[in-house]
Amino acid sequence: MIIDIHGHYTTAPRSVQEWRQKQIAAFPEPYNEPFVITDDEIVETITKGQLKLQQDRGTDVALFSPTAGGMAHHYGDEKTSLQWTRLVNDNIKKVCNLFPDNFIPVCQIPQSPGVSPKNCLEELEYRVLQEGFVGVNINLDPTDGYWTDPPLTDEWWYPLYEKMVELNIPGMIHTSMSCNPNFHGTGAHYLNGDTSAFMQFIQHDHPFTRFPTLQFVIPHGGGAVPYHWGRYRGIGLDHRKTEIAEQLLNNVSFDTCVYHQIGINLLTEVIPSDHIVFASEMIGAVRGIDPRTGRYFDDTKPYIDNSPHLSAEDKEKIFEKNARRVYPRLSQYLK
Repeated sequence: MIIDIHGHYTTAPRSVQEWRQKQIAAFPEPYNEPFVITDDEIVETITKGQLKLQQDRGTDVALFSPTAGGMAHHYGDEKTSLQWTRLVNDNIKKVCNLFPDNFIPVCQIPQSPGVSPKNCLEELEYRVLQEGFVGVNINLDPTDGYWTDPPLTDEWWYPLYEKMVELNIPGMIHTSMSCNPNFHGTGAHYLNGDTSAFMQFIQHDHPFTRFPTLQFVIPHGGGAVPYHWGRYRGIGLDHRKTEIAEQLLNNVSFDTCVYHQIGINLLTEVIPSDHIVFASEMIGAVRGIDPRTGRYFDDTKPYIDNSPHLSAEDKEKIFEKNARRVYPRLSQYLK
C-alpha cells in the first residue's frame, strides 16, 4: 500500500474563498452568513483533481487536510479563526465521507497570534474523537510572517502537546501563507518554517523529554535540514555535547515533498528510512510538468522508486509502514 500523508483541499469550490473574504472584510463585526457546499460540488472538484492524479500516479490513499496557505491565522481574532477552522474542517470531513477509500481526514486548529494553544483543544478533540481525524496541522507562526509567538519548545505549547499525546495523534508542522513581502509563501516561508522547527528543537530544551511519545512530521523534505545535516549535528554537539539531531529523529519524521530526483537522493542518503514518510502535497505548491522529465514535479513516487539508496524494505517503510507508526489512528481505516 502507498500512503500519501500530505494532501490539501486546494481544489475546493470558489465559494469557499468567497465566504472567507466576506468574513475577513466584516471583521471586527461577526460574519453570520451560512456556508453551503453540495456533495455534487465536492465530487466534481475531487474527481477532476486529487482523485484523478491519485489514480494516475498509483497511490492508494491520502491524508487530507484544509489548504495550508488558507489557514491564515493572522486574520481577525480567535473567534474568526474558530469559525473559519470549523468550516474548512467540515469540508474535509465531507470529502472523506464521500471518498472513504481514498482520503483520510487531518484537521487544522483555530490558532491566533498571541492566543494560547489551549484555545484549540476543544476543536481538536471533537475532530479526533467524534469524526475520526487522524492528525493535526500546526502553524508554528500564527502571525504568518512576523514570528511573535514563542518557539515550539516553549511550555506555551505544552497543553496542545499533552492533548496530542492523549489522543495519540501526530502533528505536521506547517506554516501558512506569508503576509510579509520579504518571504514568498511556498518558496520561502514554508521552507523557513520547516528549517526553523528543527532548529528550535536543537537550540532549546525540546518537549520530547516531557512527552516522549509525541510525534511530529516536518514537511517539504525538512526544508534545509537534510542538506545541512552536518551543520545541525555540529551545532548540537557544540551546545549539548550530544548527537541531538540524531536523537530528535525518535520524534520527528520528514516527508518526501521534494520535487527532483537529486533532492530525494540526498534526503534518503542522509535521513534513515525509518524517519521518512511518503508525501506529494498534491495538488500544492508546484503544479506544472518538469520539461526535463515529462512528469509533474509533485509526482514524487518515481523519485522514491528510483532512489539508489533505498532497498525494497526501505521503500516499504517509506510508502506504508512509517505512516502507520507515526499516525496510529490510521488503523481504524486501513485494515
